[in-house]
Amino acid sequence: MIGQRLYQKLIKRMLDCIFASLLLVIFSLPMIVIAGTIWLVTHENPIFKQTRFGRHSQPFEVYKFRTMVGSTPLVSHQDFHNRDAYVTTVGKFLRRTSLDELPQCFNVLRGEMSFVGPRPLAASDMAVIEKRKVLGADRVLPGITGLAQVSGRNNVSDCQKAKYDGTYAKQVSFTHDASIVGATLIKVLQQSDIDKA
Repeated sequence: MIGQRLYQKLIKRMLDCIFASLLLVIFSLPMIVIAGTIWLVTHENPIFKQTRFGRHSQPFEVYKFRTMVGSTPLVSHQDFHNRDAYVTTVGKFLRRTSLDELPQCFNVLRGEMSFVGPRPLAASDMAVIEKRKVLGADRVLPGITGLAQVSGRNNVSDCQKAKYDGTYAKQVSFTHDASIVGATLIKVLQQSDIDKA
């Protein structure tokens, strides 16, 4: 129990900062190439910023590489029936490889996110945010990946996602986080169940 508390309060944050810094160094050149390609294709800011809700349901700006055109409507994933029509060619590649998530390493360094935790949601997903509050899922930092993502991502209902997130918040540990990261890497390599908001 002491080890778990130490992980939650100190070690998890230290590991987040170390790995976020390493990834930004390793992928610095690819990120520059990606940003330049997005700008050439869309003539828009390659970094997409959107207000999401994180720990204690507080709003913050999440960063991602732009994968959709600027005219994309802001609706929840459940209500977005023709999202493929708005995804750019470059965006499809970035989503398929999950490279669109790389800028969130800056969110991690800023202390707004962790590598593992409930995915930060937009205001259009307020129903899920409220369910998370009830289940205690907003007591932890949101993550780049999480239990819900390796348990079905968008193939599970909003209610089930909130339950997965609540379960994770009660079981934060190094072994649990490591298993989620491992499962995420397998899904990325297999390009399995990767469509996400």
